[in-house]
Amino acid sequence: MFFAFGLSFEIPIVTIVLVWIGVVTPQALSEQRPYVIVGVFVIAMFLTPPDALSQTLLAIPMWLLFEIGLLISRLVAKKAEAA
Repeated sequence: MFFAFGLSFEIPIVTIVLVWIGVVTPQALSEQRPYVIVGVFVIAMFLTPPDALSQTLLAIPMWLLFEIGLLISRLVAKKAEAA
């Protein structure tokens, strides 16, 4: 469980780095939001014990961290366009 939560807190960093190096755009990430939500719940299903509460307690923070990373990556993309 500690490993799963530790990995989940890397989501914003990975999102920002992917936008920064130009692999994806914030617009493309926001269009893929429904798939990200489903993917987060599937990943949480495999990383937690077999009960819905643990899965939800891991999936919701992962989703919120993705949203935070998306917001920050939009700022990074705007700064890159301005420069």
